[in-house]
This record gives sequence, structure tokens and C-alpha cells, in this order.
Amino acid sequence: MTEPDICVVVPTIREWDCIEDYVANAREHGFDTDRLEFVLVTEDFCPTDEMQAMLDDLDVAGSVFDEAAREDWYDANGISEYSHLVPAASHAQTSFGLLYLWAHDHPYCLFIDDDTLPHDDVDFFGTHMENLQYEGELTEVASDEQWVNVLYQNFDEHELYPRGYPYSAMDEEREVGTTHVENVVASQGLWTNVPDLDAVRILMDGDLQGQAQTRTSAEDFGEDFVAARENYLTVCSMNLAFRREVVPAFYQCPMDDNAWDVGRFDDIWSGLFLKRACDVLGKRIYNGDPLCEHNKAARSTFGDLANEVPGLELNEHVWELVDDAGADADSYAAVMDGMATALADGDFDDWENGEFLNHVGEYMHDWLDALDELDGLPARQKAAALADD
Repeated sequence: MTEPDICVVVPTIREWDCIEDYVANAREHGFDTDRLEFVLVTEDFCPTDEMQAMLDDLDVAGSVFDEAAREDWYDANGISEYSHLVPAASHAQTSFGLLYLWAHDHPYCLFIDDDTLPHDDVDFFGTHMENLQYEGELTEVASDEQWVNVLYQNFDEHELYPRGYPYSAMDEEREVGTTHVENVVASQGLWTNVPDLDAVRILMDGDLQGQAQTRTSAEDFGEDFVAARENYLTVCSMNLAFRREVVPAFYQCPMDDNAWDVGRFDDIWSGLFLKRACDVLGKRIYNGDPLCEHNKAARSTFGDLANEVPGLELNEHVWELVDDAGADADSYAAVMDGMATALADGDFDDWENGEFLNHVGEYMHDWLDALDELDGLPARQKAAALADD
């Protein structure tokens, strides 16, 4: 029997049966499901027994973690003092999946949102794994705004900008070329059906149900691509594979459960951290296939807007704050430490809810400390110091 080497993290309170489709896709395309270990991150009010029974019936490895189970896991792994890093009732609870990954040494991880489905004609897991091994020529995109719109293809008449793309970076001039790509550490699959837009852009698209009037299909996406060095992009965690090594620089920020009511930017800002680390360390983020079908449930666009407004101004500036951080670093943790210091020590009083960035920076430092605890690093450092005496 193959040992699991891919941790599949699914934050869910509603449509956890999407996992049945992903497992069926794997088996249809001959992907070894013994490689997969599912981690369902949910809430105490959800039917965790039913979720676990589904995993058992599918004959795949996996566990279900509601809030109580997460607290037990923190206790068992000696990091209860860091439980604050995973916010309550927030999509950013995917950070728990990263802690689990770090503790269990799986070399790969996949984030899947429960309102997505795989495309039947594509080997979902196999394509992500191929992307992470990719070496060769690939399309490279850059712009005069230092931002790459991951939806730039085939929308010339009515261009879509994804959730998290700064308003100040719109109407960019793009350069599209070819470059040699290696050292891929993340594979971002994009989305058909409902595009991942923020509430302002959804309203501008004429939709009051939190979705979009404009829908995407597989034909709307062309060649796979990378964003050029020193160019940023939105990273959405609904369909994302990555290597374990990036975890120190990939903390999903403490959204929703905070004094400023900032939400909806957890994966967006973590993507900025990751892209900065990749540029410093010579790594790449691959974008394109495998596509997933995004079936976002109808909900109030104004509800999403209320969650996004507290962080909208900050989102215009976060990338600028980390853009020169950790320039001489030689590890993901060192880059993250530089970015954390830039945020924790900055003066952002001129911006709405600027103190939230100080809060995020402090949590980023705590994130590195939590990973050290899981790694046993402080104990090793103490042992080394005693040996030197």
C-alpha cells in the first residue's frame, strides 16, 4: 500500500460530498488515491461523523477537525499557545491544514474549496503533480503595474479582474513572452463557471447574488503561464497545490475573527507573501490547468462587500510593503520574517484600519514560532547550545 504523500485540505460546512467527485476523478484517470490524505476543516455544529463515514466509504485516508478536535490536536502537538493563529469561523482556517501538513511531513498539499468540482476530462491530481515537477519553456506575463491578471486571456472586450487585484493596478500594459521555468513550488488551477471576483466587481457586473453575470468556460483560458519576477498575482486557494517547503511563507492571514472586521483577504495576502518568497529564492508559481468548476452558492453581494470593505484600502498597499522585504534571505522562513517585521513595525495610521497590518505582522512572527515548535527546533537549538558549553 502506498503511503500518503499529498495532504488534501478542504474547509467545509456544506458541500463536503464534493470529495466524492474528486476521488472519482482520481480513480477514473488512474491516479493512486492511496497517495491522498484528506483533512476536513469544519465547525462543531457540523455532522463530523457523517464526514468521516464518507471518507471511510470512499476508502481514502483522512480525518475531520471541528473546533474541538483542532484544540485537542494543538494540545497533543504542544502548540496550544498558538491556537489563536487559526481564526474562528473563517475560510482562513486553512492555516490549520498547513500546521497539520508541517507536523506530518507530507511533501505536497492541495487546497480544495467545497463549492468546486473537477472537470471529468482532466486528471485533476495528476495535472497538479505534473505542474509541480515542470521544467521547460512556458508563457511568462508581466505588466507595467507589477501585477499580472490571472484572467487576462480572452476578455479584451469586458476584462475581468479577480478578487484581490488592486484597483490602482488596473488598465495595465502587459508583456507576454516565453521563459524557461523550473523550481515550481505552487500550482494554481483556475476556474470555470463563476469567476472569483470581489463584491465591488460583482456589483459592477450586475449581480446581487454574490456570483457574477459573466461566466467563464474552458475556452476562456489559453496557455498555462507564470508571472514574471517582481510581478504579483492573486493566488486563490480554492484549487491550489504546493510543496510543503513553502509553508513558512504561506500563512493564511487572521481574517474575520479580529477587532477590525477585516475579512476575505486570507489567501490573497498569503499569495503575496508566497510570490515575494519565490522571487527571492528563485522559485515559480504555475498557473492554468487543471481548471475546476466553481459553483459558488447564491448569497448577498452586499454581505460580501461588508466583509471586504474594512480591508480594501489595505489591499492596495500590502504588496508594496513586502516588495523589498527579505531581499538577502536564503529560506522561506527568513523571507517571512522580513515581511513580518515590515508589517509589525510599520506606521499605517494614514490608512483605514492600518493597525490591522501590525496585527498581521505579529501573527506572522507567531506563525514561524509555531512551526519551530512543531519541528522541535527550539529543543534542537537548546541541545546545540548545551553541547557547545
